[in-house]
Parts: sequence; C-alpha cells; structure tokens
Amino acid sequence: MKNFKDKVAVITGAGSGIGRALAQELASAGAKLALSDINEAGLKETADLLGLGEDRLMTRKLDVADRQAFYDFADDVVNHFGYANMIFNNAGVALGATVEDMNYDDFEWLMNINFWGVVYGTKAFLPYLKQAGEGHIINISSIFGLVGIPTQSAYNAAKFAVRGFTESLRIELEMENSPVSCTSVHPGGIKTNIAKAARMDKSVERITGGDKEKAIQDFEKLFRTTPAEAASTILKGVRGNKRRVLIGSDAVAVDTMQRLLPTSYQKLVAMGQKYMNKK
Repeated sequence: MKNFKDKVAVITGAGSGIGRALAQELASAGAKLALSDINEAGLKETADLLGLGEDRLMTRKLDVADRQAFYDFADDVVNHFGYANMIFNNAGVALGATVEDMNYDDFEWLMNINFWGVVYGTKAFLPYLKQAGEGHIINISSIFGLVGIPTQSAYNAAKFAVRGFTESLRIELEMENSPVSCTSVHPGGIKTNIAKAARMDKSVERITGGDKEKAIQDFEKLFRTTPAEAASTILKGVRGNKRRVLIGSDAVAVDTMQRLLPTSYQKLVAMGQKYMNKK
C-alpha cells in the first residue's frame, strides 16, 4: 500500500502513544480514520488534535478483549465509511511479575488484551479488507516478542504469540494471492505511559533488587524512541510491505543479539540484570 489518501485506517489504542501518532501521520497523509480506545478522555484528546469532520473520522470506546464489541466496531466502521483498508492492532498493557508469583487474573487480563485483542481485530476486519480490494493488517508485537525477559513472562507470551500469529497469517495470505498483507511490528523502548500504567507484582522487587517504583523508573530509562518516530517507521514498513518492522536502535540490537546468540543471550540478560541490581 503505497498511498494512504482516502484509505480507511482503523487504530486501536488511539488515545495516546503510538496510536495517537499513527492517527496524526495518517490524517496528514489524507486517510480516513476509525479510532478506538478504552480511555474515552484520551480518545477525545486525539480527536480534538486531528480536527477532522465525520467524513474522515469516527471514534469509539472499545475494550479489545471483548470479541463481540470488536466485531460490532468493525461493522460500524464499514457502515460509516463504506469500506476499510487497514487495521492497526496497537492497544496493549504491561505486567511485571515472576512466573511463580503471577496470579491468573493478571495473566489472563494481559493475554486478553495483548493477544486476543489482536486476534479479534484481525479476524473481524480481514473479510472487510479483502472486500475493499486492498488491505493491510499491522500487529504490534515488541522486542519482547523476540527475546525472553525476567518478570515479563506474560508480556513475552503475548508478544511471541502475536509474532507467530502474524507471520503465519502473512504466509497464508501470500499463498492465496490475497489483496491483503500484514506486518509484525517490534518496537523497542517507546516514550509512552505503558510502564506507569503497568500492573506490578511485589515479586519484581526480588528480581530487580529494588522497589516497584524504581523498577518502573529503570525501565523508562530505556525508552529512546518517540511515538512520532515509531509511527513514521511503521508506516514506512506498510508502504514497503515489510514482513517485520523493528523500531529503534535498541530493537535492532536485540534482534541482532537473538540471531547471533539464539539461546545463550539468556545468560547475557541475567548478567545484565545482576549488574543493574548492584548499581
């Protein structure tokens, strides 16, 4: 998809961060936007920033973990605009906990949003993208979809699953010569509020050697890329029909590490965490 003008782009998690930045860049490129977020206040802020009329913008409060609500949203988007071309499955949450101490409610909460939300968005919109004759599915994984990280087992599980799901879908679409394609996106540290909004178990302190607030602060120090830079990289990847998009030098470094040291990277991660604990 080389040109976004008059294309209908659907974005989840559009109330802040990468989702808002995607909406802004796509609006500048002439796209029509269907934006959703569970945070109505943030979603209104995004809409106000865009300043578009109903002919180019619709918004909807959406819990991506609600399958029926997602399918209803897809129907409403097509009823409003007549078609849909892109779905950016961007909504996500974070959870810090060891495998041993993580409770099932938190684990299921994260998986329902970060994985099942991607599945619902993909399956709800795929038939409409095919009907439009040109479409693209953009699923946001993470560098944590490339390597395992201590206290991030739930997030790793979801983001590895998003990666595998998307790569499998890409092959299926190519085998059937579909007018729809898809891309797996792997951001590194992006300057968003995801860490502040994360659920953090006390067990994180045992691994990081500090309190939960310090763990969040240390994590945020790794955030190097702005949402605007991330959005620009993602859309460049869509234009180039890339299978995988890495966002940030940290993502490139992690990807390289995993390729060169597919299993022994785990020792390096453990050594790095122990070093950080001593500082």
